[in-house]
Amino acid sequence: MKNQNYTERELEVLKYLMQGMTNKEIAEILMITHHTVKAHVAAIIRKSDGAKNRLDAAMIANAKGFANPRLD
Repeated sequence: MKNQNYTERELEVLKYLMQGMTNKEIAEILMITHHTVKAHVAAIIRKSDGAKNRLDAAMIANAKGFANPRLD
């Protein structure tokens, strides 16, 4: 799967999203607000082909080879 123009932060959020973490859990790890995480998740969903929700986005990312998104 190509980057789909995800930002570095969106890739970080996607990694945790794929692990089934909640917005609150992701926010605590990344030291940002859960509202900011929610905005990143919304952007990820928009950029994910055919995703309707966070689960769809995670499943699409996994199916397209984002099992372990690299943050390099």
